[in-house]
This record gives sequence, C-alpha cells and structure tokens, in this order.
Amino acid sequence: MTRLSYGAPRHRSYLHIGVRGRPYVDYKTVDELRRMMTPNGKIYSRKRTGLSSKEQRMIARAIKRARFMALLPYTSGTL
Repeated sequence: MTRLSYGAPRHRSYLHIGVRGRPYVDYKTVDELRRMMTPNGKIYSRKRTGLSSKEQRMIARAIKRARFMALLPYTSGTL
C-alpha cells in the first residue's frame, strides 16, 4: 500500500553546511534567493516559505547582502 501525501510539499533546504559544521545561507546563490522573493522584490514570509524563524532571518540577511552587492534588485524595474 502506497501512502500519498496531501497538502503543501516539503520545503527545500536553502541552508549549506560550513567548514565548522554550522549552517549558513550563501548570498551568492542568486537563483535560490530569487525564489524567496516576490516579483516586486519583497521577501516571502515564514508562513509562505515554511522556514523556522532562525532560517528566515538567515535568508533575509543573505537577500539584503545580495542586494547591497547588486546581485539582486531592491525593487522590480516596472515601477
């Protein structure tokens, strides 16, 4: 008997394991970070992403760093 899973799919892990075994989010992985943002440039909420509060803070920090380094836009270009 196979078991079907209904509801929201499991969230993808955006955390990488560092040299010392600590998890981190790399701000240079622009494609992964872009999936965490709306088309207008807002960061998705924890409710939508399914992350813990610690993971959400790490994602937000990485997005803000990528924006500062001009890897991601602050807003969409259609405003």
